[in-house]
Parts: sequence; C-alpha cells; structure tokens
Amino acid sequence: MPEKREKYSAEKIAEIQKKLIENFVELQKVHTNLAEKFDKLTNQISNLLSLFEGAARTFAQQPSATNTEKDKDFLEKIDRLLDQNKTLARGLTMMEEKMKERIYGSPAAPLVRSTEIKRTMGIKPLPRI
Repeated sequence: MPEKREKYSAEKIAEIQKKLIENFVELQKVHTNLAEKFDKLTNQISNLLSLFEGAARTFAQQPSATNTEKDKDFLEKIDRLLDQNKTLARGLTMMEEKMKERIYGSPAAPLVRSTEIKRTMGIKPLPRI
C-alpha cells in the first residue's frame, strides 16, 4: 500500500526552511558559547594546577622540623580543649543529676524508668564520662 504524502505549498516550505535556518543559527551560538566556557574552564584548571604545583614546591622546600613544632603546638591545644570538654561534660552531668533529684525526688526512680523506656525503644544509653 503506497504511503500518502502531504503536498506542501511553497509558502509552507519557505517557512520550514526559515525555521531550520533560525534553529541552526541558534545552535551555532550555543556551540560558540560552550566553546568559550570550555576555554575559560581550561584556563582556570591550569591556574589551579599551577597553584597546587607552587604549594607542593613550597611544602617540599620547607624544613619538616618547623612543621612538626607547629603541629605539636596545635595538638597540645586540641588536647587541652578535649580536657576542658570532658570537665564541662562531667559538670553538666552532675548538674543534670542534681536537677533530677530536685524534680523527681530520688535519683534512682526516674533513671530506671527512662532506661526501661529506652530499652523497649531500642535506644542505647549515652556513655558516662
């Protein structure tokens, strides 16, 4: 069975050709824009690589003794902060226990209830410090 083909008028063909040309022009603009952006991206990546290379050279040239001294000082400060954090945590825990004693009366009763509820819900208790 032969296919039916529509016959387009000359105006319709001219309109379709005009739309095709417009689409090709827009597509070329998009391609040009994309090429420019790739050029910018390439430049930025090469600048970033040169920055990393410079940082690596500087890092390799510096004596490691000065870095370790700075690292030791930094680690000592972090250790002091951790100790202070532990002290604060202990103090807050003691304050919480005192508040529970004041509110609930005896310290054991509310703790037992809360731990029983937590067990049934599958919640693990927090470690005491």
